Amino acid sequence: MPKKVKYRKQQRGRMKGKAWRGSSLAFGEYGLKALEPAWVTARQIEAARVALTRMMKKAGKLWIRIFPDKPYTKKPAETRMGKGKGPVEAWVVVVRPGRILFEVEGMPPAEAEEALRLAAQKLPIRCAIVARHVRAA
Repeated sequence: MPKKVKYRKQQRGRMKGKAWRGSSLAFGEYGLKALEPAWVTARQIEAARVALTRMMKKAGKLWIRIFPDKPYTKKPAETRMGKGKGPVEAWVVVVRPGRILFEVEGMPPAEAEEALRLAAQKLPIRCAIVARHVRAA
């Protein structure tokens, strides 16, 4: 949820194509990558973050690479057509396939993968766990 927006309500838009930004690991050693397009709500992001941080237990660092900046409106039940657009129901982020959602570092590989697996279960899309390729010197 942004602190301030220029327009209170937005049009729905499209989720066509793959993510052309934010599709590679930038900060951590392990990440959670989206495999399908969806709207991910602020509550779903928070649930995944809580699952991740509980599993991490202060060991390691977490980056959240998505931010819910799109208002999602909904009309009340049993309302007739017309009478304008409904009130803002939730804030969402448009996630396209290939987008990195979360990144972690400073944890053993098995723990990091288990933590990311738990976070993926809180999200409405299929995700893959990706790792940074470390080249032998």
